[in-house]
Amino acid sequence: MLYLERFDLPTANDELNFVFDDLRLDMTCYQNRNGAYPFHMFPQRGLSKISFAPITVFYGGNGSGKSTLLNVIAEKLNLSRCAPFNQSPFFEAYLSKCKSYIPSGTGVPSESRIVTSDDVFEFLLDFRSVNQGIDRKREQLFEEWETLRKDGSFRLQSLSDFEELQNRNRAKRMTRSAYTHRRLPDNLIGRSNGESAFGIFQDRIRENALYLLDEPENSLSVKLQKQLATFLEESVRFYGCQLVISTHSPFILSLKGAKIYDLDSRPVEVRKWTELENVRVWHEFFEEHKLEF
Repeated sequence: MLYLERFDLPTANDELNFVFDDLRLDMTCYQNRNGAYPFHMFPQRGLSKISFAPITVFYGGNGSGKSTLLNVIAEKLNLSRCAPFNQSPFFEAYLSKCKSYIPSGTGVPSESRIVTSDDVFEFLLDFRSVNQGIDRKREQLFEEWETLRKDGSFRLQSLSDFEELQNRNRAKRMTRSAYTHRRLPDNLIGRSNGESAFGIFQDRIRENALYLLDEPENSLSVKLQKQLATFLEESVRFYGCQLVISTHSPFILSLKGAKIYDLDSRPVEVRKWTELENVRVWHEFFEEHKLEF
């Protein structure tokens, strides 16, 4: 399913016209790559038009513009987001010169959103705070278990005492760990940062919508990256999603049918995942050590 067919960025002429028209900006500022961000980022890469597939991937090294592209597209389409992102005074002007092409009669579904690394990081910070509270609760339950097992003076006097009686009976027949595990929230027990991060994508990617994912492999183990790749493929194949992803992960780069823009090439080209430099380095590394397996 395609909710976004094409996206046009300002050409070099568009950007120069902006320089001449905007009194805030002089040529020296424009020629400084960071002076008028995000102007001056993509014409030098020969990138002005992006056509999309059900899965489109932006690949490139640090500073190649992967995250910038996602943010530009997300803001132009007014997609939902959680964490704020850095903007320059020229960001809105840049957006005004971008064009998005939506299939006629469809529109971008309201559930569509961008999920960034900052979203995941903020969630993990919140989750860690919750877990700290859970740790305190765990210590309290340890003490409660010991007290309930030792104190034999309790007598049931009314229905309001029934819950305490149940707790006392559990404490007597259960080990400390079993008692504590039963009393803690099930969804917070035993989840690592990676498992929690993976849960974000499972929770936020729903049916029939457009999703922009900024390096979703961050915080994920290799095993979870592979599981995420399967989840993303199924979201497109069975649940009508369209994905635009920035990534370094070989597992995500190898998604079936993915259209990959190599932002490290000049000009930017669409490549097979097996042609990308990072993937080739991994391949050569394992070839060198294949006799050790």
